[in-house]
Parts: sequence; C-alpha cells; structure tokens
Amino acid sequence: MSDRVFVAGHRGMVGSAIVRRLEALGYTDILTRSRDELDLLDPAAVDRFFAEEQPDQVYLAAARVGGIQANNSEPAHFIWDNLVMESNIVKSAHDHGVQRLLFLGSSCIYPKMAAQPIREDSLLTGVLEPTNEPYAIAKIAGIKLCESFNRQFGRDYRSVMPTNLYGPGDNYHPEHSHVVPALLRRFHEAVASGADVVTIWGTGTPRREFLHVDDMAAASVHVMELDHEVYWSAVTPMLSHVNVGTGSDIPIAELARLVAEVAGFTGRIAFDASKPDGTPRKLLDVGRIEALGWTATIELADGLREAYRWFAEHQADFRQR
Repeated sequence: MSDRVFVAGHRGMVGSAIVRRLEALGYTDILTRSRDELDLLDPAAVDRFFAEEQPDQVYLAAARVGGIQANNSEPAHFIWDNLVMESNIVKSAHDHGVQRLLFLGSSCIYPKMAAQPIREDSLLTGVLEPTNEPYAIAKIAGIKLCESFNRQFGRDYRSVMPTNLYGPGDNYHPEHSHVVPALLRRFHEAVASGADVVTIWGTGTPRREFLHVDDMAAASVHVMELDHEVYWSAVTPMLSHVNVGTGSDIPIAELARLVAEVAGFTGRIAFDASKPDGTPRKLLDVGRIEALGWTATIELADGLREAYRWFAEHQADFRQR
C-alpha cells in the first residue's frame, strides 16, 4: 500500500493492534511516534509533525483511558487530555490536507439508560453514566469535531465506537485497568498466592459486551478503507459514527467465572455490593457495521485465553506497577 498512514497512540492496545493489521494487509509506510518523540498535547509539536511527514491517512487511537476508579479519581485529566489530543490531531490533519481520518471513540458516549441494544442515534438523548462522564464528553466532542470539519470543509473524517475491548497490550494496572485485565491479574495473583477467595467490585449483575482488540483493529481498517459512497450511504453528516461490537453480552459474574477458569482459580468468587456497578447494561446495536460488511470473529472464551497467555508472558513488566 502506498499511502502514508499515521497511527496516533501506536503503543496502546488499540493502536498497536491497528499497526499489526495494517502490516498484515501490506501497508509499508506507517508513521508512529512515542510520547517522548511527539507530545500530542502540544499543538505546535503536532502541527510540525504533520507539516514534516504529510500523512495521507490518520488513525486517532491516542487517548487517556482507564476503568471506573481511574475515571473517578482523575476526571480533569480524562476530559482535558482527550479533548486536547483529539483537537490537536484533527485540526493539524485538516490544516495539512489530510482527507481521510478515523476517530476511535467508546461506547460510554451513550446515555446510561439507553434502550438496548444501543443504536447510534441514541447519542445525546439522555444522561451519561456519572462514573465516566468526563471521558464520555471528550469522546462525544471528538465525534462532533470530525463531523464539523466534514460539514464545513468537505473532509472525510469517520468515527467508530467500540464496546469494551480486551486483548494483547492491555493495561494491567491494579487500580486503573478495565474489567477484563483487572480480573485476569486478580485471579492470576490469587492462584500464585494460594488465596481461596477473590472479591469483585459491584454486584456482578451488570451485563457487558466484550470485543477482542484484533477484531477492533480489523473493523477500524475496514471502515477506513470503505469507498466514500459506501460509507456515507450508511451514515449521515450529523450522525456519522458506527458502533463496533459482537452483538452479545454477559453478566460480570459470568465473565468472572470464565476468567477464573482461564487462570486456573478454583476458589470462591465474592462480590462487594458497596462498590459501584456502573451502567446496568451496555450492548451495542451492530447492524450498521454488519451492513457495511464486517462482523466480529473472535469468540470470548478464545480471546480470554489468548489475553491471559499474553499477560502471563509479560507479567514481569507489570509486577512493580
């Protein structure tokens, strides 16, 4: 492939998966920069990068991410960092003639009590989940930023909203990780220490949908590569984002049992109902992306086994984190 492709956030779970997918498809001119090489919070630095490198396509996968506890303890970081990063990248992409950009959001953009499964047109129809509202608002702003540049300047900036992601490269911080890596690490450490009980936050009743990051990367590249007419026949200028998920969900309690089995934990699983559950259910309607020719392929049990193998191979990297 001859296009120069900038993957912002290539060291993150999603960005690294997109790089793997692009390489597998034959892309040879992939631009990446570490945080030390390019501070995405610095508008002048971002502008210089675009001026010098002149990418043809941009995958905006860079973001500050984390679980309920991280969102609760650092709301200012979550809203400011994400607003600034996406604003700097989209504006510089436009200023330097990038016509094609893909913004990666999150299913937390939708109202807490949205009808299930959640359709794209549920956006901005109700109150957000309070535990991650700052992050969600930043992601909604990113969608509307792309739509606004499309409407005013004729750009082709698209957005994909994934459900809960997991897989190789995930964050296994004991306090700031999402539910799958948090459970994988907790059950792994319980086995190693000989613990007979593992306590999970919340009641275990909320239902969640989980998508392997390699499926997310495949969906992202698929959406980016769709012909202009095909993509825009399925969306509208003021509702241009596409959900990405599996179309099925499970209770957190069942997820915990699956992870315990993968990690070899045979003790008791307890639930701490004094901790927040978050949104009761969050299942995405994936009819739009399926109509565009993409469906998920990695089953949850298979994906969890792969994720655990990756963690086990890299656990020394997380031991002091």
